[in-house]
Amino acid sequence: MAIQRNQAGSNSIQVIERLASLLDVIAAHEDSVSLKILSAETGLHPSTAFRILASLAEHGFVERTTRGNYQLGVKLMQLGSRVSASVDIRKVALPLMEKLRDQLGETVNLTVREDDEVVYIERSLAKRMIRVEQVIGSRAPLHVTAAGKVILGNQGEAACRSYAKRSKLPAYTKNTHTKITALLHDCISAAKRGYALDNEEAELGVGCIGTLIHDAGGHVVAGLSVSAPIERRRDEWIAQVMETGAQISKQLGYHATT
Repeated sequence: MAIQRNQAGSNSIQVIERLASLLDVIAAHEDSVSLKILSAETGLHPSTAFRILASLAEHGFVERTTRGNYQLGVKLMQLGSRVSASVDIRKVALPLMEKLRDQLGETVNLTVREDDEVVYIERSLAKRMIRVEQVIGSRAPLHVTAAGKVILGNQGEAACRSYAKRSKLPAYTKNTHTKITALLHDCISAAKRGYALDNEEAELGVGCIGTLIHDAGGHVVAGLSVSAPIERRRDEWIAQVMETGAQISKQLGYHATT
């Protein structure tokens, strides 16, 4: 009987691991995902993947589209909102944002992605007369902000191309990326190194350094950036911005893998 219990436990763990891998693949894709792709990327036999997906769909964790593809379901959104309500990113981030502001003497911003824009949800203003000031609640397209470009690059080339097609890459200044080739290079490079620069792409005279914030599940939940008049921005700040982003992520339960 002990052996049977162990085997049952092992089988249960294996099912959970397969379930988790399917959800991870679906979450990694911007659009709904076919069974063929899910099978290929998880290494599961199509029939095995189909059975697990059918059970997930029955419980609302995934939804099947009219084309027969799969996307995350409303049950996950409901659970996610409960987690978001219990952990306020702004409360966690603000003390560290204020510390970074005092170190650099410039404004620090916290943003979240909403559709194809970043929304400014918190800020720590520079204590000086001439400063960059973003209004909480204001929005900007992903491709003109430092944090937005890292977010795009983190999702990969296909997501960048899809964003470019949807948004048409409107120009905000003469420095805005309006060509997909340049945007791709910038975003993918940013994702690899962990930070991006805004070189007067949203507003002339303003330069930013942005990085990502992750939650306990490893998901990108926010962007952290420092904004300054372009003549005051320094490359030496990059390490401090990234370290602050890492500290906020750690307080949210994220454990970086090497």
